[in-house]
Amino acid sequence: MNPPSAPNADTFALSPIGRIESDYPDKFGIPRQPGLAPAAHARLVLLPPYDDPLTVRGLEAFSHLWLTFVFHHSPERWSPLVRPPRLGGNAKVGVFASRSTHRPNRLGLSLVELKGIDTDNGVALELSGHDLLDGTPVLDIKPYLPWAEARPEARAGFAPAAPPQCPVDFSAEAEAILAQREDAASLRALISQVLAQDPRPAYRKGAEERLYGVRLRDVDVRFRALANEAGETRLEVVKIVAV
Repeated sequence: MNPPSAPNADTFALSPIGRIESDYPDKFGIPRQPGLAPAAHARLVLLPPYDDPLTVRGLEAFSHLWLTFVFHHSPERWSPLVRPPRLGGNAKVGVFASRSTHRPNRLGLSLVELKGIDTDNGVALELSGHDLLDGTPVLDIKPYLPWAEARPEARAGFAPAAPPQCPVDFSAEAEAILAQREDAASLRALISQVLAQDPRPAYRKGAEERLYGVRLRDVDVRFRALANEAGETRLEVVKIVAV
């Protein structure tokens, strides 16, 4: 006798438990992994009925959290092969051998640092070191357990170590704009940490005349790639424009 089929076994209805308010208003510039820009701050605002303080009782004892979320700005179409930036954007690997945002169910998993919990009006979690777009729908929260989930001996395939970082300089004009802001120190750190990842497309490496723009918080950061005396690439923040 065949076992009875589970109801609705082929489909699952998922609803967001909260949404992200993030330093990243656009996809361009977001670090490709969490933890690469510790200065990036976000709030995870829980939605009813999950905004009951009882749902996060005891969570303050944990320093880091796993967030399951939806790549809501990625197209629903997907491909069995993708081009990881770590391979220069040219070589292809299977979608399940990558962390591409173009996935069959568009699910993402991110490890973030929990900085605080606000229960004065609903529930909001203060986060840092994230890689989440503003407005990201979050499906679940789980505490991170280092004794179970940190495996330094694990093999990491084509991404065995953190990506190299580019030096980042600020023009006098950009420094003057920063000096006028109350969040000058944290915004400068955020800009430096994001640009150090060189957010340009993987195939555009080395110096070039083109001016790029990345939105962070409430500013548009204009930058370009230059070569230093040794011929190595560095990024220069040319200007910072309020948006």
